[in-house]
Amino acid sequence: MSDNQTSDAGDATVPPANSQPIETPARPDPGAPESSPAKVPRWRRYLIRGLKILAFVVIFWLLSAYVLLPALWRHYEHQPGLENAPKTTLTSQGIPGDPLNVGLIGAEKELLHAMLGSGWDPADPVTLRTSLRIAGSVLRDRPYPDAPVSNLFLFGRKQDLAFEQPVGNSASHRHHVRFWKTKEVGRDGAPLWLGSATYDRSVGLSHLTGQITHHIGPDIDAERGGLMADLRKAGWLTELFQVTGVGATLLGRNGGGDRYYTDGELTVGVLAAEGDKNTKFARLENPVAIQIKQQLWSAMRPLLQSLPAQ
Repeated sequence: MSDNQTSDAGDATVPPANSQPIETPARPDPGAPESSPAKVPRWRRYLIRGLKILAFVVIFWLLSAYVLLPALWRHYEHQPGLENAPKTTLTSQGIPGDPLNVGLIGAEKELLHAMLGSGWDPADPVTLRTSLRIAGSVLRDRPYPDAPVSNLFLFGRKQDLAFEQPVGNSASHRHHVRFWKTKEVGRDGAPLWLGSATYDRSVGLSHLTGQITHHIGPDIDAERGGLMADLRKAGWLTELFQVTGVGATLLGRNGGGDRYYTDGELTVGVLAAEGDKNTKFARLENPVAIQIKQQLWSAMRPLLQSLPAQ
């Protein structure tokens, strides 16, 4: 048979088919070692694992500190109307001032009698004369037991009442408290007064505005407790309870830039009427979650007290 083939029609020549071998995939050599992925260095594995753990801890802390615990540590069972009340005063510049940490339930007459009868003096109003007098008290170390206190604001107005207890001769050191009458009432229909009790430790320039002001001591819980202890000792309280105030705060700053710390509770005292003084007294317990928080805070308090006031 010739290399050239004739088609069935007899007039065309078909070239011979070009035969080529079909390529087949190479089979792996059973004896050859298998290739393995590159190993991750041990330090990198530890680093990745550590970052995952850190991320978990941060997420858990955020949920606990800002969602779970604040929800557990808020309570208004003894005075529900305070849940939506302000928690901090304001300066005349609108800067957050001293936190609210005390409250008294009673008529204005009862409040005046109770404070005066517990060793607290009413503060003079701020005038040019009283401003010059307090300046002389500070500069010359002279007593001024009724020295004025600077104005702070709540509900759009300055304090309705203010009281103080001198410490030493100069008006630069004193315990003092401001009160605002609220629309809230106690169980007996008497008005509730919200207040801010702090200790003036010195006179200086505001860290925020540069104005002359008193600098407060950081432990505002001690001032809260001191005021209520004075009222209780004098027999002017019939009941004592707490609600949530500004909330637990480690590094707070007031309107003068002074540092403060607090467990965040607002202590409310029910005042006795004139004829009921020294007759009865009851302390209402906090919820269990609040009691646990208070124990934790008490354990931290010595550390906070060791820090500088600034």
